[in-house]
Amino acid sequence: MKLDILAFAAHPDDVELSCSGTLMAHIEKGYKVGVVDLTRGELGTRGSADLRDMEARQAAKVMGLHMRDNLGFSDGFFKDNNEHRLGVIRILRKYKPDVVLANSPKDRHPDHERAAKLIKHATFMSGLAKVTTHNENGDPQEAWRPQQLFYYIQHTYNEPDFVFDITAQWERKMQAVAAYKSQFHNPEYDREEAATFISSPEFLEFLKGRARDFGQHVGVRYAEGFLKTKQILLSDITKIA
Repeated sequence: MKLDILAFAAHPDDVELSCSGTLMAHIEKGYKVGVVDLTRGELGTRGSADLRDMEARQAAKVMGLHMRDNLGFSDGFFKDNNEHRLGVIRILRKYKPDVVLANSPKDRHPDHERAAKLIKHATFMSGLAKVTTHNENGDPQEAWRPQQLFYYIQHTYNEPDFVFDITAQWERKMQAVAAYKSQFHNPEYDREEAATFISSPEFLEFLKGRARDFGQHVGVRYAEGFLKTKQILLSDITKIA
């Protein structure tokens, strides 16, 4: 299955927090959209890898994704090296996305920054014919380079190069976030687990405030922000909202 948009994430829930509204909006427009998590988030203070697998599947259903996969890289210890780049390249060549989304290159969590570098290098190398990879059946894969790579903005504030209106998708975005019952504010679960930075009610308020901030600059209620990696060619300047 060829995808139009493929979002990579260091951990399950990165996509839900940062760009799920944008993904859902494009699914509603008829685009094929998928997510690949690099790790299972096994170092997280709360929950477990198995539980987060289940939560990721539930969130995928909420978002209506066409596929979701997990590369099983080591949480906290994966690297931007040949082994991990080849793992990402195999996914890129399998699904041939036109647009790739990745973690922010400047963020609070070092895994996010490392993932951004890994995806950037892999998307370039995926277009090199002399970098050889094989699919699950052992057949050689064709080179493929996405047309665009964008970074979604996460916890650390980055001035966005562009924002996407997710007002119509806001409630479903929060449903996708809520699928991670072990990670975010959940009174029942909170009694059994240690408090973390993202498990407080204030974190969900922050999430809402960030979306409102990005939205108010362009006259919409909620928006998600992105960074671009190269200039974009326009064919009609009057079509900019």
